[in-house]
Amino acid sequence: MTAAGTWTPVCAVTDLIPFRGAAALLPNDEQVAVFRTSGDEVYVLSNVDPFSGAAVLSRGIVGDLKGVPVVASPMHKQRFDLRTGACLDDPEVTVAVYPVRTADGMILVGSP
Repeated sequence: MTAAGTWTPVCAVTDLIPFRGAAALLPNDEQVAVFRTSGDEVYVLSNVDPFSGAAVLSRGIVGDLKGVPVVASPMHKQRFDLRTGACLDDPEVTVAVYPVRTADGMILVGSP
């Protein structure tokens, strides 16, 4: 359980295409970006691009940069580490990372 004690189901793991993102709305109206990489690893970040303020990270380009799973914002192409939310192009900037787990084939998201 998370600190708040709740996990929100957002979709089935098989609903996500590897190396693509999907947006989900949590009960508190927060938008998250859910990503699946090869090996069925799942990551969840805030969907809001901190440079533009637009909720677009789920539409970013997902890949790998020297062993680091990343998403590049579709707005200005800044890259964010899917594990930590750190911007690889500007160390002063991060996006929120959400705890994620799978249960019975469903992706569950907790509070950041």
